[in-house]
Amino acid sequence: MIAKLEMLIALAREQHFGRAAESLGITQPSLSTGIRQLEEQLGVKLVSRGSRFGGLTPEGQRALIRARQIVGDTRRLRDEMRASREGLAGHLRLAVIPTALTWASKLVTGFTARHPNVSFTVLSRASTEILSLLDDLEIDVGITYLDNEPLGRVTTRPLYHESYTLICRPDHLFAQGGAIGWEALGAARLCLLTPDMQNRRIINRHFMEAGIGPAALIESNSTVVLVANVLHGDWVTILPDDLARFLCEGKPLAVVPLRSEGAAPAVGLIAPHQEPYTPVLQALLDEAEGLTRPAP
Repeated sequence: MIAKLEMLIALAREQHFGRAAESLGITQPSLSTGIRQLEEQLGVKLVSRGSRFGGLTPEGQRALIRARQIVGDTRRLRDEMRASREGLAGHLRLAVIPTALTWASKLVTGFTARHPNVSFTVLSRASTEILSLLDDLEIDVGITYLDNEPLGRVTTRPLYHESYTLICRPDHLFAQGGAIGWEALGAARLCLLTPDMQNRRIINRHFMEAGIGPAALIESNSTVVLVANVLHGDWVTILPDDLARFLCEGKPLAVVPLRSEGAAPAVGLIAPHQEPYTPVLQALLDEAEGLTRPAP
C-alpha cells in the first residue's frame, strides 16, 4: 500500500505518467498498474485518464492529502526505529533559497561535526519551490524567508535577519563613500535575481518605497552570475551582506552597505508541522536555534 501511495504522490507532483515513473525508478506500465490497483483497493477512481494524464479526480485530491500524511508518518517511524538502533543517523534533504546558502553551510557543517552519521543533500531553490517540495515529501526541511509571504502550516526556527549591500567595482562612484540609500540607485546599471525569487520581490519593494523604478538589464537565478557580471563589467548588484562578503572575498570588488528603514526580513529553517519529530529532525531544529542571530 505504501508503495502505491508514493506512486500517487509522484504522479500528482509530476503531472505526467512517464516523468512520475522515472522519478520513482520504475517503468510506466508498473506505475499505471500500481495506480489502478490502488483505485481498486479504495473503490474509487483517483486519476482522470485519456490519451494523457488528465489530473486527479476530487476523490484523488482527497486521497493525495491522506497519502502524504501516511507516507510521511511511515518515513518518520522508520527513522525513529533506526535512531533507536544506531543513534542519530540517516539522510536529510534540505532546500535553500539562493541568498541563504552560506547559512545553510554553517548549519550543515556544524550539525555533521556533532552527528557524523547524518548525511545531507542541499539544493538551491526558490521559496515557492521549497514549499512545494515540502508538500510533496521531496525534502525534509527548507531555509527560506519567514515573514514576507505566506508559508502555510510549518514549524519554523529563525536563523537571521537579512540586511542588504551593493556590490560594485572599487572605482565605481558608489564605492567612494560610506553607506548609500536606495534612492541613489535610480540610474544604476543593475543586474539582479530573477523576479520569481522572493529576494528580488523584497528588493523591488525597497525601490518602490524609495520612489524609484530602476530596470535590471541582466537577470539571473544564480548569485554567482550576478557577481561575475560586476567583476567583468560596469554593473552593480544587490545581495544580502553575508553572501556578498563570501562571494566577493579575494576579488577586486567593493561591498557597500545599503541603508534601510523598517524591519529586516527574517530567514530561517522550516519543516512540516508534526509532533513528535524524528530524532534527527529534532536535532537539526535544535542546531538551528543555536545559530540564531538577532535582528540588526
